[in-house]
Order: sequence, then structure tokens, then C-alpha cells
Amino acid sequence: MKRYDLIFDIDGTIWDSCEAVHDSWRVSLRKRYGCFGSPSLEQVRSIMGKTPDEIAALLFSRFGSNARAVFDALSEDECAYLAANGAALYPGAAETLRALSGQHRLFLVSNCQAGYVEALYAATGLGSCFEDARCAGVTGLDKAGNLRALIRDRALENAFYIGDTEGDERAAREAGCGFIHAAYGFGSAKAPDAVLHSFSELPALIRTFEEEHDHV
Repeated sequence: MKRYDLIFDIDGTIWDSCEAVHDSWRVSLRKRYGCFGSPSLEQVRSIMGKTPDEIAALLFSRFGSNARAVFDALSEDECAYLAANGAALYPGAAETLRALSGQHRLFLVSNCQAGYVEALYAATGLGSCFEDARCAGVTGLDKAGNLRALIRDRALENAFYIGDTEGDERAAREAGCGFIHAAYGFGSAKAPDAVLHSFSELPALIRTFEEEHDHV
């Protein structure tokens, strides 16, 4: 039977960290810079999936040329906060990932900052499920570039990227892999290969693809 390799986005796919990030930034801005006005929860939600440079420009431009440095400082605090306190895993995500890891090769590709993947692992105990992870804050590549590099480096032949936005879909197409839309997340998709309405649906969906391939 043909086996698919599964590459996951993080925010809007595995967990929703918006409230945790919002709380962390609010505390850090006050402690580090004496600022009592922090981005709203809606603003935090709007930048999920964007690169560190994009987030700095969109939410911290008031700091001028220091915007990226401010974001980097907040990100360091954010990762420590998430590692200690976690975020809201989508229902069934932990159990499903553990089950899938026994049958498929699992990976992560995200636009997150350095340290974020490690925070996810620390908070959830899911690190052993994943063979590798690539993120913009470490590699300097966009999502499509990280997908291409991962597919090349790990010799992946039959990969799906599971994500929640049109940006994820575009990245998957540019990298030459299939795309499964996590419709329960933050965004939409134009023409995904399949749609998930809950994380727990993923094993059955992948089995359907495998069975269809076997009957071709």
C-alpha cells in the first residue's frame, strides 16, 4: 500500500495559540518597554502564519527601525511562555498525531520564529511524533522554500501539506505536494485536494487516498 508523508503547519492546524500569544505580548511589552497598549486578540489572530518580518511590520511599526528587534524580544518571551503554559490544541490533535506517527513519516513546516517548534514540543510532549521541522525563523526561507528543502532533504515522494490558509495552499503547490485544508483553522483555501473539518478525520482521509491509489 502506498504510504503518504504528512507535513503539518502549526498555528491554525495543530493548535490555536492566539490567546496565549496575546497574553505573553501584553506582559512583555509592559515589562520590557513600559507599554500598556498591546495588539488586540483580533490583530494577533490576523497575523498567524505570517513571517517574523511581516509581523514586525504589521504590528510593531510604531517602534520604527527597532520593530524587528522588539518582535524578536517578544518572541523569545513568547516561546518561554508557550513552553511553560501551552496553548489550545485542537480536539483530537495529540491522539491523532501519536497514532499517525506509527504509520507515517510526520514533519512540521511553519513561518514561526526560532524556538517556537521547541515550545510546541515542550508544552505538548509531541516532539517524538515528528521526524523533522523547518521554520522561517531558523532557515530564513518562506513556506514554499522550506517545503521544497524538506522534500529534497528527506527524499519525500508522496507528501501532503496540512494547513489552514490560502498561503499554505500556494506554498504546497509551489513545492509540488498535495494540500489538505484544515477548515477548522484561521483561513480558507481555493482548491484543496481534501478538506478536514476536525483533526480527528485525518487518518480516515489518508486511508481513503491510499485505498484509491491501490485500486488505480
